[in-house]
Amino acid sequence: QVQLVESGGGLVQAGDSLRLSCAASGRTFSSYTMGWFRQAPGKEREFVASISWNGGITYYADSVKGRFTISRDNAKNTVYLQMNSLKPEDTAVYYCARRVGFQTTLIGTTTRDYNYWGQGTQVTVSS
Repeated sequence: QVQLVESGGGLVQAGDSLRLSCAASGRTFSSYTMGWFRQAPGKEREFVASISWNGGITYYADSVKGRFTISRDNAKNTVYLQMNSLKPEDTAVYYCARRVGFQTTLIGTTTRDYNYWGQGTQVTVSS
């Protein structure tokens, strides 16, 4: 029943910016922590960023801290990932996910902490 749809990916040059969006179905979007993960070819899916259900807590992987910003608009059932100063190593498929747990205060940084996933959007950064 829950569906997540990512958009905003594309091909950009190093140093450029992109904003990814994740539109969620359902009327309980605002009750769940949301996260972004990414997966490059031949690599495991890795945590990127997460935001608590009320937007009060955010957490970032060290590799993106200071460059990426996660935010949410609960009125629009949408979570965003603003990506600045993009590097070739940021190239991956980016996935939006909803965390297990209704109104949990825990963020979660592993794939097992999330139980609904979008289809992914490709981000390619050239040098």
